[in-house]
Amino acid sequence: MNVEELSKKLEELAAQAVEELAVAPRKEDAIQIKNRYLGRKGDVQELMKVLRDLPHEARRVAGQASNACKTAIEEAFESRMRALANEELERKMREEAVDITLPSRPLHASMGHPLRQIEQELIGIFEEMGFEVAEGPEIESDYFNFEALNFPPDHPARDMQDTFMLDDQRLLRTHTSPVQVRTMQAYELPVRVISPGRVYRCDSDITHSPVFHQIEGLLIDEHVTFGDLKGTLQLFAERCFGEGTPIRLRPSFFPFTEPSAEVDVGCIFCRSQGCRVCSHTGWLEILGSGMVDPNVLEASGIDPQRYSGFAFGLGVERVAMLKLGVNDIRLFYENDLRFLEQF
Repeated sequence: MNVEELSKKLEELAAQAVEELAVAPRKEDAIQIKNRYLGRKGDVQELMKVLRDLPHEARRVAGQASNACKTAIEEAFESRMRALANEELERKMREEAVDITLPSRPLHASMGHPLRQIEQELIGIFEEMGFEVAEGPEIESDYFNFEALNFPPDHPARDMQDTFMLDDQRLLRTHTSPVQVRTMQAYELPVRVISPGRVYRCDSDITHSPVFHQIEGLLIDEHVTFGDLKGTLQLFAERCFGEGTPIRLRPSFFPFTEPSAEVDVGCIFCRSQGCRVCSHTGWLEILGSGMVDPNVLEASGIDPQRYSGFAFGLGVERVAMLKLGVNDIRLFYENDLRFLEQF
């Protein structure tokens, strides 16, 4: 076969393929037709096996004819695929047409999950006080979750019954305090942030959940005192539970603050007169707080001789249970619409 015969044969194959592609009823058929002509064992490839028997100059002409054949088939294939896609779209539009004159389904207005409502309310309170929201990963390293927060290796919080450990020595964060460490290491001072988010601990009963939500706050600046902490918490209590709500601070211990204090608010149910909810003490425990330990500042590269700060942390579920009168934390996670629709 000489080059003229080869070129003519290639033109005939191209015309035949274009004709078949033009009437292919489905995309699958178009693909089969294309492969029959342009596949590794297709008609064009088989025909080009004679190329090695042609003279050098003839090979160049045959190659040009082969490329023209392939281009014609490719263009016909693409054109047919576009046409089939448009036909499919038009078919769907006809079959799936919506009668806009039909009455719509009734809309059920919702204010969101009660925990989300309370969380947004608390975030709003702190934002009005000048705090910015900072977020971090829920899967943490031991360094950010414990070491940088001054937890010694033998601290009880490291025990397996409290922490969900992963196979690669990482863990599900047990508090949002790692976000505070990341903030101190990443941002220029002063900083004033809150870190809301999910946390995880191996605990479950009517007042504890293995997954719950915290909002922790951090303020680092020059000349920050314990009085600043108390004033911030007093303002928060009044914004959250009502004007005139008293607070009291009880000495406590947290590895990352020194001194540390548990914070109680006057019982919002009996107005500090004593009732069953507050065990007739007139007080409800609400959060933990304290001045940031100098060791924590040093671990984040902050000079404790120049800077000081305070931190606090509260459980969103705890506040929600108090404000909404819920006595079982598990109700928030059971997705019972009879419960959720009350809020």
